[in-house]
Amino acid sequence: MSLPESLFEASQAIALSYDGLSAPRVSAKGEDELAQAIIQLALQHEVPVYENATLLRWLSQLELGDEIPENLYQVIAEILAFVYRLEGKTPQ
Repeated sequence: MSLPESLFEASQAIALSYDGLSAPRVSAKGEDELAQAIIQLALQHEVPVYENATLLRWLSQLELGDEIPENLYQVIAEILAFVYRLEGKTPQ
């Protein structure tokens, strides 16, 4: 189930990738039109979109390909756990 695209009017977006082996990495980031394209792509592929301005500020300091810093492990782990539960999956 995807949400209506109009709910996400963000001027910035950051995508993380996670392989289950190492820390999540910044896989895409952008502002304005690029941010909207990142969100659209996520929604089209049924990738969960999470909106949190404080987390965005922290993650925006990272470069493309950077691993998230250790001080964000807990919050990202909680988001990943929630997404896994939504999808009826369990981490390997």
